[in-house]
Amino acid sequence: MKAILTDITKCIGCRECVAACHRVNGMEPDSPRRWSSDDGLSARNWTSIVEREGQYVRKQCRHCIEPACVSVCPVQALTRNQDGAVVYDSGRCMGCRYCMMACPFGIPRYDWDKLAPLVRKCILCTPRLADGKQPACTEVCPTHATIFGEREALLAEAKRRISEQPDLYINRIWGESELGGTSVLYISNINLDFLTYGSRPPEKPLPQTTVTAMEAVPFAFIGMAGLMTGLHWFFKRREEVAGKEGDGESTGGGNKESGDAKSE
Repeated sequence: MKAILTDITKCIGCRECVAACHRVNGMEPDSPRRWSSDDGLSARNWTSIVEREGQYVRKQCRHCIEPACVSVCPVQALTRNQDGAVVYDSGRCMGCRYCMMACPFGIPRYDWDKLAPLVRKCILCTPRLADGKQPACTEVCPTHATIFGEREALLAEAKRRISEQPDLYINRIWGESELGGTSVLYISNINLDFLTYGSRPPEKPLPQTTVTAMEAVPFAFIGMAGLMTGLHWFFKRREEVAGKEGDGESTGGGNKESGDAKSE
């Protein structure tokens, strides 16, 4: 399984990774949105650099081993491939945005500028991986603050750095086990829990908690369809009855007028 290891202590905030992501994915220039969060991510910006406590922190999709976004997608527009990348198929997407609500890292974004909006996020440069290349963001990093490789090897490298410099790093690898683990790992000298809405996530994968709700979705659709069909029949029938009663009153009134005319 492939993965990315980002060492926050080595990042200089040059944003070469951001520029490379734009070039490789052919993204249009981004424009700020007043309703957007402050993390720099958008439908046209799949990786960003945020500043916290004097450190630069790269933010991107974490490519969870058991991704919540995949588990809640009712049409399988999001899937996880053999490299560990969570990828998106716009041809399947129906725009429900369940993935945006389910992601514990707040990663997927909606392209509001399009007439037919799509969900956008980092796909771990899947086409490049298929060609035997590494993601563009890790390839261009001048300080090797973010590196690419096999997940187990990167975990070993992270543990080695922490053990060799315990005064520099917090003794923790973000992404090693929380929420079932991720394919984007971090080591840092500051707490990175702000990447998960400010709290340390549990180790239990989220799909284990969403499966019950998602299993009910098909039944909810069927139930709603049945309800709407019933309401349609009810209101249509009421209109038909009202129409017949109106016709009867008109006919009765006409006969009475005819009778009056004859009596005169």
